[in-house]
Amino acid sequence: MKKSIDKIPSNRFYSLKKILIEFLFLTLFFSPILSLHSQNNEPGTLYSFDNITVDTANAIPLQPIIDKALPGDTVLLKPGFYTGPVTITKNNITIDGQGKSVISGLNKRSVIYIKSDSNNILNLKIIQSGRSHDQIDCGISIRGNFNTVKNCRIEDCLFGLDIQNAHLNKILHCEISSKLDRNLAFKGDAIRLWYSKNNLVKHNYWHHVRDMVVWYSAENIFEENKGIGNRYSIHFMYSHNNKILNNEFYKNSVGIFLMYSEKTLMVGNTIMQSNGTSGMCLGMKETSSNQILNNRFIYSAIGIYVDVSPFVPSKMNTIENNEIAFCGMGVKFLSNQEGNLFKHNYFHDNLAQVTVEAKTANRNKWINNYFDDYQGFDRDGDNLGDTPYRLFSYVEHLWDFNENVRFFYGAPILVILDFLERLAPFSSPKFILEDKKPLFHWVGEL
Repeated sequence: MKKSIDKIPSNRFYSLKKILIEFLFLTLFFSPILSLHSQNNEPGTLYSFDNITVDTANAIPLQPIIDKALPGDTVLLKPGFYTGPVTITKNNITIDGQGKSVISGLNKRSVIYIKSDSNNILNLKIIQSGRSHDQIDCGISIRGNFNTVKNCRIEDCLFGLDIQNAHLNKILHCEISSKLDRNLAFKGDAIRLWYSKNNLVKHNYWHHVRDMVVWYSAENIFEENKGIGNRYSIHFMYSHNNKILNNEFYKNSVGIFLMYSEKTLMVGNTIMQSNGTSGMCLGMKETSSNQILNNRFIYSAIGIYVDVSPFVPSKMNTIENNEIAFCGMGVKFLSNQEGNLFKHNYFHDNLAQVTVEAKTANRNKWINNYFDDYQGFDRDGDNLGDTPYRLFSYVEHLWDFNENVRFFYGAPILVILDFLERLAPFSSPKFILEDKKPLFHWVGEL
């Protein structure tokens, strides 16, 4: 018997309608929460400040408002244009711009001075600091402890944040840029730490600044930040026991530079497109006892630059499980250095895997690295080459005499010349390194 399907029973229709209404309600209710949750993991501010109206005719001086606040108070700023400079000398004051307020330093000095502890600067757009490098004119100057700066956009300020002799502060979800009318070398730094310890710099985005510097500052954490279009993404000097975790640095002259700094833990960072005459992803100068793990150094002039590091040979630098790829030089040694451990790294598609200015890089330890130019077999199937990987440098390389020749690398004529020099070199090649058990296939995860 043929069954009629012309009608859906009313109770089924009601159930379907109820399910759809509940689904739409849950979607509308939870989507902002889910969106904010995902955005919380992204570098930069949590929401846009682009729609703020700057009404200079009705500017409001902020200092009198702050002076009336007592410790423990939260100052909720109404939408508007406020003027500084502002100095906070009381503890535990919260200033919340609610994403709709602008504070201008009127191009005089720093915009906000924090000279006390446990304050919170939230949801503000901070603009127009002074222009003096000597005075370190900045968006926010911090000279206290336990302060938090969160979800602020700092722009048209020479320096972003200047943190001096200040400890246990948090800089979270801020976007920082310098004076747009200055060349890169004459801009200020995104964040400047000076003799400051145990600070957390997380989920920030800095661009079009000069550097981000950490000087004489120990035990700080730099996590999940992004830096684009700067000179140094982070420059460490005499700063020990810092952690650099899961950051992304693109199109900077130098990604991370460790100078006279020890015991740095650098894990999970991606640094790419560090080009130009001084372009490098990671630079190490007279630095020891560092752990460089699970990073990606790609599409740059130099992947890792090593200058007298480790400074003390017994204090080994460990470079392990990193991808070093698509670079002019994967690793460059400026001197005949010893004391670095290169283990289980992924070298591929570099113009030169390793270069040395002096004699050799074989005074370092090379263990189970993958080199895409390895010429050997793995007959026993243990994923280790049956013969060692040996790297030589032939003095007849034309780009050793003229850097511009590198542009033509891969052209047929250079391939032929490279083959001929290896087949019958005019002089003994320079021995660079030996990895006795290189990986045959790359099986790691980055």
